[in-house]
Amino acid sequence: MSQLGVLDQRLLVVVGAGGVGKTTLAASMGLVSAAEGARTLVMTFDPSLRLKDALGVGEEAKDHPVKVAGVRGDLDVALLDARATFDRLIKRYAPSPAAANRIYQNRFYRDLAGNLAGILEYMAVERLFEVESEGKYDRVILDTPPTRQALDFLEAPDRIVGFLDSGAVKIALAPWWEEGGGLAALPLRLAARGAEGIADRLIGVRLLHDTVEFFRAFAPLYGGFRARAGEVRKLLRAPDTLFVLVSGPGEDRIPDTMFFARKLREAGHRVGPLVVNQLHPEVADGAPVPPECAAGMALFRFLGERDARGLARLRALLAKGEPLLALPLQAAPPADLAGLAALGGLLTDQLA
Repeated sequence: MSQLGVLDQRLLVVVGAGGVGKTTLAASMGLVSAAEGARTLVMTFDPSLRLKDALGVGEEAKDHPVKVAGVRGDLDVALLDARATFDRLIKRYAPSPAAANRIYQNRFYRDLAGNLAGILEYMAVERLFEVESEGKYDRVILDTPPTRQALDFLEAPDRIVGFLDSGAVKIALAPWWEEGGGLAALPLRLAARGAEGIADRLIGVRLLHDTVEFFRAFAPLYGGFRARAGEVRKLLRAPDTLFVLVSGPGEDRIPDTMFFARKLREAGHRVGPLVVNQLHPEVADGAPVPPECAAGMALFRFLGERDARGLARLRALLAKGEPLLALPLQAAPPADLAGLAALGGLLTDQLA
């Protein structure tokens, strides 16, 4: 039987607020998975330098998965880079090198596309589709950005389809913007010029032309985007996909945690164990404390009691049988493979 217990799934999606240790937990689960013989990939957005060092990966992981050395089994790590993924998609799916170059040379794409809100989430969807299509791994562990962005990521497939079907794209692809077409097309061209005049006053005609040109150059790729978004939507709701929701300790974290769990279920996702990470330990009464440590110990006692109350309160709110895992605060964040493996052991001990 797998040490991962209920986490023994093909795709694990680790979600939660920022700063709760999602990325570290994802890496720890990756170590356990690989040690059990599963070819495992951990995909993450932007791990800390410390975690990159611990896993031994650098910038090359933005281009392709990198094997983690010194571990039992096969463990790869991939870092998500929105612009690099976008460039690769265009190269792969454009109908010709000339069509790809038309997009690359577009000023809207060069200056703005990599930084627009939502592009990171869209590219994460595409990256997940790439990995799944290759079929190289037995298990993929996806570390998502913090909660609000994670919601954007989960909604990205629907938003891609909605955007491609939107009126804005249809207008950009209309023949109004082109010269020619005879007298029959004259009213439409005049209307387009009127729209240009309004847009020029609002955002500048150059930006409008660059944006329209971008959408038109991108048109041959729309069908593929729509199809891939549909596949990822199915994948995120597949029976062997499980979401692991990670929360920080304390009662003040409960509303956000419960809100996110509800949103996941409403969207049709399978939610697995809820993990409360970085719990302060409770301090036993009557323990001798040197005078110089009294203030620090009082704070530590307060935090331990606060976290215990929060854990009890959260447990009371969960449905019967809904798993809740509690991981203690580490003396220092794991900075090497041994530390990550130890954290993975703490997790799997509760899954047995």
